[in-house]
Amino acid sequence: MPSIGEAARRSGVTVETIRYYERAGVVPGPPRSESGRRVYDPTGIARLCLIKRCRDLGFSLADARALLALSENNNASCGDVKAIAEGHLDEVGRKIRVLRDLEAALAELVRECAEGNTACPALRALAGP
Repeated sequence: MPSIGEAARRSGVTVETIRYYERAGVVPGPPRSESGRRVYDPTGIARLCLIKRCRDLGFSLADARALLALSENNNASCGDVKAIAEGHLDEVGRKIRVLRDLEAALAELVRECAEGNTACPALRALAGP
């Protein structure tokens, strides 16, 4: 059975991340060998892969934990998964709107900048209300 280093390599997460997920209760701690070394079976590595993919998609750790639990429940409803994904999609949309507003504000600041001017309008705009 693979060690934590091999589980990290196969799942694409670091050893420290695996330890963190175990401490945080995101994934159960694996069995240990007689020498106390963590050993991972294919199910444990698959859990790590699922959590990594969730995190790559920007799901919170709580949502990733919930999705992992749903993935391990044979009676889980696709609607439950959809609800979590829709909530995350709404949050991503909100963040995109905030970033677009930020982009517009910065573009305006750059347009206001008169290169070579000693009284920089961009600095005045930053200092103003």
